[in-house]
Amino acid sequence: MSPVRIAYSPCPNDTFVFHAWAHGLVPGAPGLDVTFADIDVTNGMAERGELDVLKVSYAALPWVLDEYALLPCGGALGHGVGPLVLTREPGQDLTGRTVAVPGERSTAYLLFRLWAADVVPGGVGNVVVMPFHEIMPAVRDGRVDAGLVIHEARFTYQRYGLHRLADMGEHWESTTGLPIPLGAIIAKRSLGEDTLELLAASARASVRMAWDDPGASRPYVREHAQEMDRAVADQHIGLYVNAFTADLGETGYAAVRSLLTRAAAEGLVPPLKPDALAFP
Repeated sequence: MSPVRIAYSPCPNDTFVFHAWAHGLVPGAPGLDVTFADIDVTNGMAERGELDVLKVSYAALPWVLDEYALLPCGGALGHGVGPLVLTREPGQDLTGRTVAVPGERSTAYLLFRLWAADVVPGGVGNVVVMPFHEIMPAVRDGRVDAGLVIHEARFTYQRYGLHRLADMGEHWESTTGLPIPLGAIIAKRSLGEDTLELLAASARASVRMAWDDPGASRPYVREHAQEMDRAVADQHIGLYVNAFTADLGETGYAAVRSLLTRAAAEGLVPPLKPDALAFP
Protein backbone atom coordinates (compact mmCIF):
# COMPACT_ATOMS: atom_id res chain seq x y z
CA MET A 1 0.00 0.00 0.00
CA SER A 2 1.07 3.60 -0.49
CA PRO A 3 2.64 5.45 2.49
CA VAL A 4 0.23 6.47 5.22
CA ARG A 5 0.04 10.22 5.73
CA ILE A 6 0.47 10.85 9.44
CA ALA A 7 0.97 13.90 11.67
CA TYR A 8 2.30 13.88 15.21
CA SER A 9 4.20 16.29 17.42
CA PRO A 10 8.00 16.65 17.59
CA CYS A 11 7.81 15.95 21.33
CA PRO A 12 9.97 13.12 22.69
CA ASN A 13 7.06 10.82 23.53
CA ASP A 14 5.78 10.85 19.94
CA THR A 15 9.17 10.52 18.25
CA PHE A 16 10.06 7.71 20.67
CA VAL A 17 6.79 5.87 19.98
CA PHE A 18 6.88 6.24 16.19
CA HIS A 19 10.64 5.95 15.58
CA ALA A 20 10.64 2.28 14.55
CA TRP A 21 7.59 2.60 12.32
CA ALA A 22 8.72 5.85 10.68
CA HIS A 23 12.10 4.27 9.86
CA GLY A 24 10.68 1.12 8.27
CA LEU A 25 11.72 -1.15 11.13
CA VAL A 26 8.30 -2.65 11.93
CA PRO A 27 7.80 -5.86 9.90
CA GLY A 28 4.71 -5.71 7.70
CA ALA A 29 3.85 -2.10 8.59
CA PRO A 30 2.98 0.37 5.82
CA GLY A 31 5.39 3.21 5.19
CA LEU A 32 4.78 6.60 6.82
CA ASP A 33 4.75 10.07 5.27
CA VAL A 34 5.30 12.13 8.44
CA THR A 35 4.27 15.71 9.14
CA PHE A 36 5.36 17.28 12.45
CA ALA A 37 2.91 19.70 14.03
CA ASP A 38 1.83 20.92 17.47
CA ILE A 39 -1.34 19.40 18.85
CA ASP A 40 -3.48 22.49 18.22
CA VAL A 41 -2.54 22.23 14.53
CA THR A 42 -3.27 18.50 14.31
CA ASN A 43 -6.64 19.02 15.99
CA GLY A 44 -7.55 21.41 13.18
CA MET A 45 -6.22 19.02 10.55
CA ALA A 46 -8.47 16.30 11.93
CA GLU A 47 -11.53 18.54 11.82
CA ARG A 48 -10.75 19.21 8.15
CA GLY A 49 -10.08 15.52 7.45
CA GLU A 50 -6.67 16.30 5.99
CA LEU A 51 -4.55 13.21 6.73
CA ASP A 52 -4.93 9.46 7.21
CA VAL A 53 -3.60 9.22 10.79
CA LEU A 54 -3.21 11.97 13.39
CA LYS A 55 -2.17 12.51 17.00
CA VAL A 56 -4.90 14.72 18.47
CA SER A 57 -6.24 15.80 21.83
CA TYR A 58 -8.80 13.48 23.38
CA ALA A 59 -10.84 16.65 23.82
CA ALA A 60 -11.10 16.96 20.03
CA LEU A 61 -12.66 13.52 19.54
CA PRO A 62 -16.34 14.56 19.70
CA TRP A 63 -15.83 16.68 16.58
CA VAL A 64 -13.97 14.08 14.48
CA LEU A 65 -15.19 10.58 15.34
CA ASP A 66 -17.68 10.45 12.48
CA GLU A 67 -14.73 10.44 10.07
CA TYR A 68 -11.96 8.98 12.24
CA ALA A 69 -11.66 5.94 14.51
CA LEU A 70 -9.79 6.01 17.81
CA LEU A 71 -6.87 3.57 17.75
CA PRO A 72 -6.48 1.60 21.00
CA CYS A 73 -2.75 2.36 21.22
CA GLY A 74 0.00 4.89 20.48
CA GLY A 75 -1.39 7.81 22.47
CA ALA A 76 -0.69 9.48 25.81
CA LEU A 77 -2.73 8.65 28.89
CA GLY A 78 -1.59 7.96 32.43
CA HIS A 79 -1.22 8.91 36.07
CA GLY A 80 0.67 12.00 37.17
CA VAL A 81 0.78 13.45 33.66
CA GLY A 82 -1.67 16.32 34.02
CA PRO A 83 -1.23 19.88 32.75
CA LEU A 84 -0.21 22.55 35.26
CA VAL A 85 -1.49 26.06 35.93
CA LEU A 86 1.49 28.37 36.54
CA THR A 87 1.63 31.89 37.96
CA ARG A 88 4.33 34.41 38.89
CA GLU A 89 3.17 34.54 42.51
CA PRO A 90 2.17 31.52 44.63
CA GLY A 91 -1.51 31.08 45.46
CA GLN A 92 -2.76 33.71 43.01
CA ASP A 93 -6.55 34.07 42.65
CA LEU A 94 -7.50 33.55 38.99
CA THR A 95 -10.93 35.19 39.26
CA GLY A 96 -11.21 37.55 36.31
CA ARG A 97 -7.62 36.93 35.25
CA THR A 98 -6.14 36.28 31.80
CA VAL A 99 -4.92 32.73 31.25
CA ALA A 100 -2.87 31.45 28.31
CA VAL A 101 -3.76 27.95 27.09
CA PRO A 102 -2.30 25.70 24.35
CA GLY A 103 -5.55 25.38 22.38
CA GLU A 104 -9.27 25.52 23.09
CA ARG A 105 -9.76 21.99 21.70
CA SER A 106 -6.90 20.59 23.78
CA THR A 107 -7.44 18.08 26.58
CA ALA A 108 -5.44 20.43 28.80
CA TYR A 109 -8.03 23.15 28.27
CA LEU A 110 -10.90 20.74 28.93
CA LEU A 111 -9.31 19.63 32.20
CA PHE A 112 -8.70 23.29 33.07
CA ARG A 113 -12.35 24.19 32.47
CA LEU A 114 -13.53 21.29 34.64
CA TRP A 115 -11.06 22.32 37.38
CA ALA A 116 -12.00 26.01 37.20
CA ALA A 117 -15.70 25.16 37.49
CA ASP A 118 -14.90 23.59 40.87
CA VAL A 119 -12.28 25.95 42.34
CA VAL A 120 -12.67 29.38 40.65
CA PRO A 121 -16.27 30.22 41.51
CA GLY A 122 -16.02 33.74 40.08
CA GLY A 123 -14.71 32.37 36.81
CA VAL A 124 -11.50 33.24 35.01
CA GLY A 125 -11.40 36.26 32.74
CA ASN A 126 -9.91 36.14 29.25
CA VAL A 127 -8.46 32.97 27.76
CA VAL A 128 -5.81 33.40 25.05
CA VAL A 129 -4.42 30.60 22.87
CA MET A 130 -0.64 30.39 22.42
CA PRO A 131 1.81 27.73 21.18
CA PHE A 132 2.74 25.82 24.32
CA HIS A 133 6.43 26.84 24.18
CA GLU A 134 5.46 30.55 24.39
CA ILE A 135 3.28 30.26 27.48
CA MET A 136 5.88 30.25 30.26
CA PRO A 137 7.74 33.29 28.89
CA ALA A 138 4.40 35.11 28.63
CA VAL A 139 3.60 34.41 32.28
CA ARG A 140 7.12 35.33 33.39
CA ASP A 141 7.00 38.61 31.46
CA GLY A 142 3.56 39.59 32.78
CA ARG A 143 1.78 39.45 29.43
CA VAL A 144 -0.74 37.04 30.97
CA ASP A 145 -1.64 36.33 34.60
CA ALA A 146 -1.37 32.55 34.39
CA GLY A 147 -0.53 29.81 31.95
CA LEU A 148 -1.76 26.29 31.36
CA VAL A 149 1.27 24.22 30.38
CA ILE A 150 1.84 20.72 29.05
CA HIS A 151 4.66 18.41 28.01
CA GLU A 152 8.15 19.02 29.39
CA ALA A 153 7.07 22.25 31.12
CA ARG A 154 6.32 20.00 34.11
CA PHE A 155 10.07 19.68 34.55
CA THR A 156 11.28 23.14 33.52
CA TYR A 157 8.85 25.78 34.84
CA GLN A 158 11.01 26.66 37.84
CA ARG A 159 13.71 27.89 35.46
CA TYR A 160 11.29 30.70 34.60
CA GLY A 161 10.76 31.63 38.24
CA LEU A 162 7.15 30.44 38.12
CA HIS A 163 4.98 28.73 40.70
CA ARG A 164 2.61 25.79 40.31
CA LEU A 165 -0.85 26.97 41.26
CA ALA A 166 -2.61 23.69 40.48
CA ASP A 167 -2.12 20.33 38.81
CA MET A 168 -5.05 19.47 36.55
CA GLY A 169 -4.11 15.81 36.76
CA GLU A 170 -4.24 15.72 40.55
CA HIS A 171 -7.70 17.27 40.44
CA TRP A 172 -8.88 14.83 37.77
CA GLU A 173 -7.48 11.75 39.52
CA SER A 174 -8.77 12.76 42.93
CA THR A 175 -12.31 13.26 41.61
CA THR A 176 -12.48 10.26 39.24
CA GLY A 177 -9.82 7.75 40.32
CA LEU A 178 -8.97 7.35 36.63
CA PRO A 179 -5.85 8.08 34.56
CA ILE A 180 -5.65 11.30 32.57
CA PRO A 181 -6.45 11.13 28.83
CA LEU A 182 -4.20 13.52 26.91
CA GLY A 183 -3.34 12.62 23.31
CA ALA A 184 -5.08 10.08 21.04
CA ILE A 185 -4.13 8.41 17.76
CA ILE A 186 -6.93 8.43 15.20
CA ALA A 187 -7.21 7.01 11.68
CA LYS A 188 -9.74 7.52 8.89
CA ARG A 189 -12.58 5.03 8.97
CA SER A 190 -12.63 5.08 5.15
CA LEU A 191 -9.33 3.15 5.16
CA GLY A 192 -11.35 0.05 6.07
CA GLU A 193 -11.29 -2.37 8.97
CA ASP A 194 -8.32 -4.41 7.75
CA THR A 195 -6.13 -1.34 7.36
CA LEU A 196 -7.24 0.07 10.70
CA GLU A 197 -6.27 -3.21 12.37
CA LEU A 198 -2.89 -3.09 10.59
CA LEU A 199 -2.30 0.49 11.72
CA ALA A 200 -3.07 -0.38 15.33
CA ALA A 201 -0.78 -3.43 15.19
CA SER A 202 1.99 -1.32 13.64
CA ALA A 203 1.70 1.37 16.31
CA ARG A 204 1.74 -1.22 19.08
CA ALA A 205 4.78 -2.96 17.60
CA SER A 206 6.59 0.37 17.26
CA VAL A 207 5.99 1.12 20.95
CA ARG A 208 7.32 -2.27 22.01
CA MET A 209 10.38 -1.95 19.79
CA ALA A 210 11.12 1.42 21.36
CA TRP A 211 10.99 -0.14 24.82
CA ASP A 212 13.17 -3.08 23.75
CA ASP A 213 15.94 -0.78 22.46
CA PRO A 214 15.52 2.75 23.87
CA GLY A 215 18.84 3.90 22.49
CA ALA A 216 17.82 3.27 18.88
CA SER A 217 15.35 6.16 18.90
CA ARG A 218 17.60 8.66 20.68
CA PRO A 219 18.96 10.44 17.55
CA TYR A 220 15.42 10.84 16.17
CA VAL A 221 14.17 12.14 19.52
CA ARG A 222 17.08 14.58 19.81
CA GLU A 223 16.64 15.80 16.24
CA HIS A 224 13.11 17.01 16.95
CA ALA A 225 13.26 17.86 20.67
CA GLN A 226 13.65 21.64 20.21
CA GLU A 227 16.93 21.91 22.14
CA MET A 228 15.53 19.99 25.10
CA ASP A 229 18.35 18.48 27.15
CA ARG A 230 18.66 14.72 27.28
CA ALA A 231 17.62 14.31 30.92
CA VAL A 232 14.37 16.23 30.36
CA ALA A 233 13.67 14.26 27.18
CA ASP A 234 14.16 11.00 29.07
CA GLN A 235 11.84 12.21 31.86
CA HIS A 236 9.29 13.20 29.25
CA ILE A 237 9.34 9.75 27.64
CA GLY A 238 9.25 7.98 30.99
CA LEU A 239 6.16 9.93 32.03
CA TYR A 240 4.09 9.91 28.85
CA VAL A 241 4.93 6.52 27.32
CA ASN A 242 3.49 3.76 29.50
CA ALA A 243 1.28 0.68 29.47
CA PHE A 244 -1.67 2.71 28.16
CA THR A 245 0.42 3.65 25.11
CA ALA A 246 0.62 -0.02 24.14
CA ASP A 247 -3.04 -0.69 24.93
CA LEU A 248 -5.76 1.56 26.34
CA GLY A 249 -7.54 -1.39 27.92
CA GLU A 250 -10.76 -1.14 29.92
CA THR A 251 -9.34 1.47 32.32
CA GLY A 252 -8.10 3.67 29.49
CA TYR A 253 -11.43 3.58 27.67
CA ALA A 254 -13.25 4.31 30.95
CA ALA A 255 -11.06 7.40 31.44
CA VAL A 256 -11.80 8.67 27.92
CA ARG A 257 -15.54 8.13 28.33
CA SER A 258 -15.53 9.84 31.71
CA LEU A 259 -13.67 12.89 30.40
CA LEU A 260 -15.93 13.37 27.41
CA THR A 261 -19.14 12.58 29.32
CA ARG A 262 -18.29 15.10 32.04
CA ALA A 263 -17.31 17.70 29.47
CA ALA A 264 -20.54 17.18 27.53
CA ALA A 265 -22.53 17.59 30.76
CA GLU A 266 -20.84 20.98 31.22
CA GLY A 267 -21.67 21.95 27.63
CA LEU A 268 -17.99 21.98 26.64
CA VAL A 269 -18.16 19.32 23.90
CA PRO A 270 -20.89 17.61 21.87
CA PRO A 271 -22.15 14.33 23.39
CA LEU A 272 -20.62 11.11 22.07
CA LYS A 273 -22.67 8.62 20.12
CA PRO A 274 -22.98 5.24 21.92
CA ASP A 275 -20.49 3.40 19.68
CA ALA A 276 -18.21 6.34 18.91
CA LEU A 277 -15.15 4.85 20.64
CA ALA A 278 -15.58 1.36 19.21
CA PHE A 279 -12.63 -0.07 17.24
CA PRO A 280 -12.49 -0.65 14.39
